[in-house]
Amino acid sequence: MEPELVEIVEGATKLLVPKGSLVEKVPPMKPAFFNPRARINRDFSMIAYATFLRTFKGPKVFLDSLSGIGARSIRVANELDAIEKVFINDVNPKALEIAENIAKLNNVTNCIFSENEACRFLSLHSKRENRGAIVDIDPFGSPSRYLDCGIRATFHGGLLSVTATDLTVLHGLFPAACKRKYYGTPVRTEYGDEIALRLILGCMNIVAGRLDVKIVPLFVQNNMHYYKTYVKVLVKTNNKEEMGYILHCKNCGNRHVTSDVRYECNVCNLKAELAGPLWIGNIYNKNFVSEMIIEEKQLQVDKSCKKILERCKDEADMPPTYFTIDKLAHMKHAAPVSLAKTIEKIQNAGFMASATSLNPAAFKTDARIDEILAVI
Repeated sequence: MEPELVEIVEGATKLLVPKGSLVEKVPPMKPAFFNPRARINRDFSMIAYATFLRTFKGPKVFLDSLSGIGARSIRVANELDAIEKVFINDVNPKALEIAENIAKLNNVTNCIFSENEACRFLSLHSKRENRGAIVDIDPFGSPSRYLDCGIRATFHGGLLSVTATDLTVLHGLFPAACKRKYYGTPVRTEYGDEIALRLILGCMNIVAGRLDVKIVPLFVQNNMHYYKTYVKVLVKTNNKEEMGYILHCKNCGNRHVTSDVRYECNVCNLKAELAGPLWIGNIYNKNFVSEMIIEEKQLQVDKSCKKILERCKDEADMPPTYFTIDKLAHMKHAAPVSLAKTIEKIQNAGFMASATSLNPAAFKTDARIDEILAVI
């Protein structure tokens, strides 16, 4: 019996999706996987890709290595006028059949479909003339097994976007598995989302270094159980060391970014925990995010995207890690002060401070924990 498909609209694109994905709490894997709650993730992809294509000089080709029913890639083909060709690949023939029907429904003619294992598909695009301007890797769980072939399939100056959904590993429930997959270990903290994103970027940077290329992070985004990183791939090695550790003290709440392995807290002098090695450089490119804010107005995306992008721009130059107002209130044995008021007090004391896109009830600052507690 043929599965029942339902027509929905996402952005400016009509999609045919399995009915079960809209009514069941966990979207079913058969006949093909589609997660409606990942719409914002796909919306941000449209904004990032459109922004990137404005200045990219080579052939504007999009490679979707794990397409599912093609929700992201057919939106790219349908909504981004600059794109020339879209390769849609998945190992599930039923998903590809649905993707082909979605392409026909939207009168999209610049898509090429292939049924292949993701690394084999990407390896077929590793020759210079076959590479993608934009390459997307969106697996179940960890993307680490696809990073080598994904980087090889990305044009010099191209954009590689990578999703990770293995939260339990990235948040420290299985530290050995995290070290095996991402070459670093996390610390379980209130800013675990940022540690997770920096571990993914750190892993990408290590793989890139092995291939004699470098990555430049342009944008990151997290939503529910999704982490998405967007990096430019350049055929040159990185002469600036942007790998290191985040030292976190569970006694006093201090955190300190360091390039060396050390365990002594520089506030209370007690033993602290170490997350890493991970990416300690910027995770947002301020100019790119500013361009995304302009591009967002041209696209049919969720209205929350604009507010999140404005927060990304504000925090782009801030040091790593954020503080949550609930955790600070708990440490002070007091009711939480509003986020806006907290930021204002810290700024008035002469420190940098901004809201963060990674947590709606958190902020970033260059003040230490003892200085923050004194101010609030």
